[in-house]
Amino acid sequence: MGKLATRGLVFSLCAATAIFASGYKIPEQSLNSVALGAAYVANANGADASYYNPANMAWNDDANLIEVGLTYINLPPLEYTDSRTPLYNGKSKDEEFLLPTGHFSSKAYGKWRFGFSITAPGGLSKRWDTPYQKAYAQEFTLKVIEANPTFSYKVNDKFAVGGGLRAVYSDGIVKSSGSVSRDMTGDSVDFGYNVALTYKPTKEWTLATTYRSKVDLTIKGDADLYYGTTRMYSGGASVTIPLPAVWSIATSYTFKKRTTVEFVYERTYWSKYKDLDFNYDKDIGPLAPYFDAPVPKNWKDTDTYRIGVTHQYNDKLKLMVGFAIDKTPIPSHTLGFELPDSDAKLYSCGFEYKYSDQVSFGMAYLYDDKEDRTINTNDENVQNIDGEFEHISAHLVTLSLKYRF
Repeated sequence: MGKLATRGLVFSLCAATAIFASGYKIPEQSLNSVALGAAYVANANGADASYYNPANMAWNDDANLIEVGLTYINLPPLEYTDSRTPLYNGKSKDEEFLLPTGHFSSKAYGKWRFGFSITAPGGLSKRWDTPYQKAYAQEFTLKVIEANPTFSYKVNDKFAVGGGLRAVYSDGIVKSSGSVSRDMTGDSVDFGYNVALTYKPTKEWTLATTYRSKVDLTIKGDADLYYGTTRMYSGGASVTIPLPAVWSIATSYTFKKRTTVEFVYERTYWSKYKDLDFNYDKDIGPLAPYFDAPVPKNWKDTDTYRIGVTHQYNDKLKLMVGFAIDKTPIPSHTLGFELPDSDAKLYSCGFEYKYSDQVSFGMAYLYDDKEDRTINTNDENVQNIDGEFEHISAHLVTLSLKYRF
């Protein structure tokens, strides 16, 4: 295995992704957010407002609200066609996952409300069995779980503020084999914050902005490094990568008390991801050129544009559709097999049915259609990629149960 290949596998420990959002973030964390393509900030309501816009909890019904959801994720195989030789062609494995989430919003305590969300804002997996790709991204896993206690304060009937604490747990595993090999595990608990403001000029019109801070994932664990069959290092290892800050500006308007249209502009600050630099508790000797040199990333800040439509068909049935344009932060120079990301269009739909005054349930579907992406020799790619990635996509299906008391 060459030097560039091992660097690619180092990257995979921290940036494994489901590939249905730019980079390795996952914005869809509830029924409504999946159904609306995450165009869900100004019109966030119910229990999941605690995550998407805690200020909006101020206008929830005066009751305790709970939502639990389960999302099935399918990543169909993507294909790589090399421009130099068919020996380098490859096809990734089909991936399937189940992602549980939970949200809570309290009844009113004077002008205050309190909430809590459990989400998975990033992570998952990518695997290749074909020889050329396995040298860079054979097998890896990243789990990211966030606990987000929140509050809202209703200043008056038109204006509310909110915020919360982000407690993020990350857990990673990566294994590789070749002329040099590695077996690594690591985890961490790190913290950040989120803030939100909502202003309602009229009953029909809402303006909102939210900000989720950057969280540095300070992953620490153990590593075994091999040269051939000889173990050259066994000890501690650590690395820090950013879960980027996200700023959203949104507006929604409700027509005839039944149909709400929302537009969201989202800025993700990926440019904080300059490089990837692993540290070890002691000298790793001749393996330093393979595992210890900083890997340049130089990602770019990205813009995402989202639109969602919610229609209250009758007193029991709510229908939702969404569309988004999502840009990739990864330049051609540093794109790799562990994260073959590209610009995407997202299409979504869903429904919610009110079974009783206390119970509602629903289902949502999202399709992420990413553009084919070509890397050529002019890009001077760090993994020596010279070819095209095709059929990059993802399917999400979410089931949700909501309860109020």
